Amino acid sequence: MLRSLSHRLALFGGLALAGCGDGTRWECQLSPGTPPEDAPSALAQLGCEQDFLALASEPLAPSIPGARSVKTSIDREHELTLSFQNSVRYPVHWDYLSEHRSVAQGLTRVPPLDQFNRSEYSATGRRFLLGALTHYEGPDKWAYEVAPYDTADAQMLQSAFEQIRSATFLGERVYFHPTSLNVEQAAAALGRGVPQLSTDELFAGIDYQALNVGESIGQLRFVRASELEQSYVSYRDIVVLDHVPNDISVTQGIITAEFQTPLSHINVLSQNRGTPNMGLRSALEAEELRALEGQWVRLRVEPSSYVIEPVEQAEADAWWEDHRPQAVQVPGLDESKTELTDITAIVPESVPAEGLLAAIKQGTRAFGGKAANYSVLARVPGLRVPQAFAVPVYYYRQFMREHGLDERVRQWLADDAFNNDAPERDRRLQALRAEIESLPLNAELERRLLDKLQADYPGVRMRFRSSTNAEDLDGFTGAGLYTSKSGDPDDPSDPVADAVRRVWASVWSFRAFEERAYRSIDHQAVAMALLVHRSFPDEEANGVALTNNPFDRRGQDPAFYVNVQINEVSVVQPDPGISSEEFLYYFDSENQPVSYLAQSNLIARNERVLAPAQVQELGSALDAIRRFFAPAYQPRPGAPPRANSSYAPDWWAMDVEFKFDAEGGEEPLLYVKQARPFGNN
Repeated sequence: MLRSLSHRLALFGGLALAGCGDGTRWECQLSPGTPPEDAPSALAQLGCEQDFLALASEPLAPSIPGARSVKTSIDREHELTLSFQNSVRYPVHWDYLSEHRSVAQGLTRVPPLDQFNRSEYSATGRRFLLGALTHYEGPDKWAYEVAPYDTADAQMLQSAFEQIRSATFLGERVYFHPTSLNVEQAAAALGRGVPQLSTDELFAGIDYQALNVGESIGQLRFVRASELEQSYVSYRDIVVLDHVPNDISVTQGIITAEFQTPLSHINVLSQNRGTPNMGLRSALEAEELRALEGQWVRLRVEPSSYVIEPVEQAEADAWWEDHRPQAVQVPGLDESKTELTDITAIVPESVPAEGLLAAIKQGTRAFGGKAANYSVLARVPGLRVPQAFAVPVYYYRQFMREHGLDERVRQWLADDAFNNDAPERDRRLQALRAEIESLPLNAELERRLLDKLQADYPGVRMRFRSSTNAEDLDGFTGAGLYTSKSGDPDDPSDPVADAVRRVWASVWSFRAFEERAYRSIDHQAVAMALLVHRSFPDEEANGVALTNNPFDRRGQDPAFYVNVQINEVSVVQPDPGISSEEFLYYFDSENQPVSYLAQSNLIARNERVLAPAQVQELGSALDAIRRFFAPAYQPRPGAPPRANSSYAPDWWAMDVEFKFDAEGGEEPLLYVKQARPFGNN
């Protein structure tokens, strides 16, 4: 399947005339088939779809798939001159206006970019009305839009809309699409002559979603998500699934018949692996996919389209040899630390900014990546982070040695039957996990643990979270590979020892083993520490967030991305049919607009999971986290390109887990539970 500009030019290039709803006949301004590089810098009107396609580009940050846009500007100081700019040659408004509507043309000077951005999207007396005419291919809708952070009032929006509609062949086919809650509020005062189109209406007509762009070659297989526990998918398979699965072993690509969220476990894993991932409604019935079932195929996922085509096995084998994933070097193990250590002592507060990453790596050797990053998180000013401590890797290693399990694993790793037979490997690993969960803890560890909980966390049910030295690393997150478990020292039916053993056992889950093998991680170099803090059994809301916009791969449209749900309903591993609230929060913009992408279907349609004050509180927390971790994870100028990444070189984000929780009927408070580098920062 291929959806491309050249395809659409072929469809529309032969049309010389287009009709408008009022009976006007429009003539194309450009010759049929004019490519963007030969098109003029701008047109004063669009006479047919050919003109639009010759100027259109994909939006800089396409949160809604299948869109093509032409940037528009209206010069209010100079006869309301309208320009439909060549958006391939000039991807942002300033690029075109500074070159074609400034002193070189005898007009008022267009200021430098920073000053332009401060004035032309927010000032009441701004010179330009800036926007875009966008076509959404899935629902086949045309919309005039302004930036989510634009503060234009209803009068500005209406005059721009009417002028643009009157200068195109589309006539009454043009709608106004509010791109944020702020713009929506301004648009509420628009007259009846400006029909509006919501984001929900646009998404309803879209069948394709790009989650992780990229290309790979593999064997196309159709598998139901419910069968993944019994079916063994290969790291050379491209898998078509009916639902978004909670777990899946390594594959070369994923296509789901349900849409996903950017922070779903399988997309974070795809980001980590550098493998394509997409959603396609009715994927199980798609003829172009079913025709290739069982064959070697090339899959290319692009922001607004995908391509899938058959290849010969020889080509597939050669591709694999050239694209074997880079080995991940995990930090070594430090077994000298034997104390149950309060979280703030793992990464010392005295560490200077330039030494922060080295200190996190050092802490990871004894306490794992999750606890080491949590130690830094706990020092972020103004943040509410649950009090916590860590059980070092020493005790996991001690447990494995005392029971002879490390020697058994060593023998398995040298056994061809174990390495070459997935069902046999799964059977042995399952038996190993069961044995780990049944064997006694070291008596001294159990005594120390219970004493620590009694002294510092009396009467509190605790959460024991995985913290290996092979997760939450810069360049390898290991998201969702290991288990967390709660335990209550005061409840004999929910013992702490069971929680510890269950988390330790998850080192040897089939999926974790396969992921490590795919990235050439030495299994015997991996050990499990524990991050321990209070549990949150009855929170009002929970969610995950990124401190940058995952749809903005070029670094032109920064925003916080938030995915949140009511109570404890999972946002990264939701049950089929459950959707959560998703929005972009333009925190760095003057009016801090919120652009909602999806609504939770567990609440009424006119409600939101987070109130405006909670959104603002969360944004302040994300901003503080981004700033505090920047010395460790923000790419340095001139740094080499990151492996498996399609983002701009200086793009980076922290992946943050949070909850709003209340006790005794009080107002819910924001707690931040995790921060780690996202994907291949």
